[in-house]
Amino acid sequence: MKKKKGIIIAILLLFIIIVIFIFKPQDWFMKKIYKLEYSEYVYTYAEENALDPYLVFAIIKAESNFERNIQSKSGAIGLMQLMEATAIEMANEIGEEVVVKEALYNPEKNIKIGTKYYAFLLKHYEGNSYLALAAYNAGMGNVDKWLAEGTIKEDGSNIENIPYKETNNYVRKIIRDYKIYQNLYKK
Repeated sequence: MKKKKGIIIAILLLFIIIVIFIFKPQDWFMKKIYKLEYSEYVYTYAEENALDPYLVFAIIKAESNFERNIQSKSGAIGLMQLMEATAIEMANEIGEEVVVKEALYNPEKNIKIGTKYYAFLLKHYEGNSYLALAAYNAGMGNVDKWLAEGTIKEDGSNIENIPYKETNNYVRKIIRDYKIYQNLYKK
């Protein structure tokens, strides 16, 4: 009886291992957390701005967790949490009709302008994604000040020295989530 019970347990364990190996339920679970919502806009505007779409998904996840009708206490709006003044400036830059606050709740418009803004920051910081992400969260003025004071280096190698805890955590979270997106979806 003991031997039979041991064989049944061994078969069950083998079955569970095979199911986990073949069907990867952990990937299914992770894909529920790390969504690819609004992918038609993300892929289009990421490509248009020479950005990795998985980085854009990571930014949207951190900013709004894909909630399109969200507004922060500071007034940032929509999926990519754009400030109205920044959105108007970027919209003018790309020849988009001047944006009004309500339009920023539109996922396509928000992602179009948000990716343009991130690409602008990336260019300003000579391709350094750490600095661009810090500026996306804390503003260019703060990042430029930190660079001028030597708080952070231009190569972003000491990004852990960002003095704003929220921005420090934000950059780390985006980089972590970006790697997760790559591992989950780049096959």
